[in-house]
Parts: sequence; structure tokens; C-alpha cells
Amino acid sequence: MNPKSQAEALENAPLNAGDSAKFWREPRFGDLECLAARFRTHIYERHTHETYVIGCVTAGCEQFELAGIQYAARPGDLCFVNPEVVHDGRPEGDGYAYRMIYPSHALLADLARDITGSTPNGTLTFRSPVVHDHELSAEFTKAHRALENSHAALPADEAMLQVLERILGRHAQLAVSGKPHGERRAVREARDYLAANVTENVDLATLAGISGLSRSHLIRAFKLEMGLTPHAFLVDRRVRLARKLLLGGDAPVSVAAAAGFADQAHMTRAFKARIGTTPGRFARMS
Repeated sequence: MNPKSQAEALENAPLNAGDSAKFWREPRFGDLECLAARFRTHIYERHTHETYVIGCVTAGCEQFELAGIQYAARPGDLCFVNPEVVHDGRPEGDGYAYRMIYPSHALLADLARDITGSTPNGTLTFRSPVVHDHELSAEFTKAHRALENSHAALPADEAMLQVLERILGRHAQLAVSGKPHGERRAVREARDYLAANVTENVDLATLAGISGLSRSHLIRAFKLEMGLTPHAFLVDRRVRLARKLLLGGDAPVSVAAAAGFADQAHMTRAFKARIGTTPGRFARMS
């Protein structure tokens, strides 16, 4: 059986009325294939992938057969398919909605290397095709939506890398090492770049190139040294800039863009969470 990309698997059976699917590739993760879909009638034929399959059902129930065994996935479950394993997929009852990614060997091997501190022996595999893990299922859904909808690369990349590391550590055949070692010089270089580019839409790939660390290693080392992830640090610096501009008499409506926030609502949430009041009230009190 020839492996198929997820796009090919969908193309082989066009969607019926009531079914919907959004497929895209994420260039920041090596053209990672991503899918958000709702299926009431769509049935996948038996097929395989060259990649892994990682995802979760967000509504309803998906039935599938994998390696001759029947499984059912429901909300709160994480789903895994190892490369080259034959599987199908079909709705139960009123159907299901799910979010999936199709990571390459290279992407997961890099993450596994960062977690363990060494190159994994053999091929990484997931222990079970379906596991009930409400916590990580919710985190994965949030990260997947961020990749789909967010125009801010840094928080979306952080969220997906962090949940993937937790998924690998909890559900893959993988020896997880202890706490990461601090990389002070690398973190300092990434920190200084963020501080100098507060208003820019910085992504993790850029920071990783500057620091000389992988993206996931940088997140852990940065948090260990700074107490914040790179994105949290950037938001904190944007709030500082917004506070300074407000004290200088600038109107809140213009400060949001000047401080690098996506919009005024985003600035208001971040500002209130750190200063204890909204930008408008802060400006009036100043």
C-alpha cells in the first residue's frame, strides 16, 4: 500500500454536503501538514502515511481500524498513528470534528533529541493509538487553532512546540531526561534581540538562529533563565512600552499599534493582567 499525504487521502473521496475540511501547510515547521475538519458522512479508505499522525477529536466520535483493531476517539482523547501503519476512519452517529497534524520523522526526532539530550535509539513510536488525556487534548486544540488563526508567529510556535514535547514525554516510547541546562549566553542573545525588536512579529526560527539553540531547547532554556517564555517576555516588554507611551500622553487607541500589539483589545488584556488596570484608566490616572 502506497503512503498518502493527508491531502491525497481527502482527494480520493470528495466531501459531501455537511462535511468540511481545512487543510494547510505550516512553513515554520517544515511544511507541516495540518487539518481541521468536521465529518458527518466522510469515510477514509484504508491508507498509510509516511509521516506520524497526531491530533484530537473535539466533538462527536470517530471510529477507525488500525492494524486490524477497532478504536473509537471522542473529545478529551489524543490520537496517534505511527508511520506506514494501515488505518481508515469513519464517523459514528452524528459525526465528529477533529484537529490533526502530520509531523515528519525529522521534526519529532529533533524534539525527542531536545527532550532527552541525545539522539534517540531506534524509531520513535507512540504506545497506543488512542489515549484519554483531557489536559493535553485541550492544549493541543488551543495550539492547533493558534497555528491556524494567529498572525503572531511566536506564541503560536511556542504553544505547538511545548504541547508536542509534553505529548512525546507522556505518550511516546521515549526516555525523558531531567531539567534542561541553562544556556545563558544563548538566552541573553535571544533576550536582547527581543528587547530591540519589541514591535516586530518575531518568530521562533529567527530567535533559534540568533541563539544557536533549537526552537524547543530555546523555549525551555529561556524560561529557566528568565522565568518567562520568549513570547511572554516580548509581551511584557510591549506592556512596558505601552505604559511609557501612555505616560507621555499618547492615546490608548494609537498606543496599541505603536507598542506592537495586534489590536487594542489585545493590548488591554495584556496591560490589565500586568498593571492591574486598563490602558484607558491608567492614562486618566496619570
